Amino acid sequence: MSIQITKGLFKFDFTDQHAILGVPLDAEFNEIRKRYMKIVRRLHSDTCPFESQAEKNKANEFLSKVVNPAYNKFSKESDRKEYGLLVDMIAKRAVKEQKNLHFESEAAKQLTTAKDFQEAYKKALTELAEKQYESISDSLEIIAQISELNMVYLLRKEQKGPVASQAQPAPAATTPASAAPKAPAAPPKAQDSFVEQACRRVEGLMSTKNYAKAILELKEALNRDPKHSKGHALLGMCYLEQKQATMAKIEIKKALELNPEEPTALEAKKKLEQATAQPATATKGQKPGAKPQASTGKSASGKKTDPPKSGGFFGGLFGGGKKN
Repeated sequence: MSIQITKGLFKFDFTDQHAILGVPLDAEFNEIRKRYMKIVRRLHSDTCPFESQAEKNKANEFLSKVVNPAYNKFSKESDRKEYGLLVDMIAKRAVKEQKNLHFESEAAKQLTTAKDFQEAYKKALTELAEKQYESISDSLEIIAQISELNMVYLLRKEQKGPVASQAQPAPAATTPASAAPKAPAAPPKAQDSFVEQACRRVEGLMSTKNYAKAILELKEALNRDPKHSKGHALLGMCYLEQKQATMAKIEIKKALELNPEEPTALEAKKKLEQATAQPATATKGQKPGAKPQASTGKSASGKKTDPPKSGGFFGGLFGGGKKN
């Protein structure tokens, strides 16, 4: 079962787990767990009050495929922290795109100008949560309304003031028939893609060594455009800075496969080669600081040995020499 919601935080290709569980964005884990157990009693096939078997089956499916995954996002502290960082990024993005946001529910509209927005937010959310799972057929709409509240709450919290109402488009002016035709307007400039905007933000995060947040932002962006070579290259750079060489190799390889001339990917590959290069070990009996002796091609037993294979660390990753 997949949920199709296009309101609130779901507009940003983001699954609003708080809205699914009907808890505030600042809820502590104990509060989340209590709410989850209440929903379980309501939707589980052994305890749900629905009369028809079809409704019971639908409730149980909603529990296992929607509610349980939402709760699992909060069950581990590391997952909660990662999810919290994503919510922070969504909040900043919502502020930037505020002029394009619509609020459909009455509760969300009232929250945009509420004097004490935090109290108004929790009161409105509690009222919606009480009826959230009374009927599974209505649950998605209520989740959407809660997510709209969450979006307005984040906007109020970020900008510390009322949320501006969306401006209505001005009525088209009537042109007299005798009026001279105006020159055609210049075509609008193409806007940067979501991933390109994310890459610029990530470069700023990298300059302050905030690699963990940069990785999260790049992952979200690449989910929307998995074929963006620079995005993969920057992700490889971030993994390299976090000393996660294996993940760095994977992302750099993807970037070069998408665009072999990507400058950021080539720079990342060079850094990874330098970071993983192993210093030559001194031969037995060699004095410190002495130059390494040339190989004679023989082992200690006098047998002839094969020369070392070429390719190095990146031989297997980016392709070594051809075999005869």
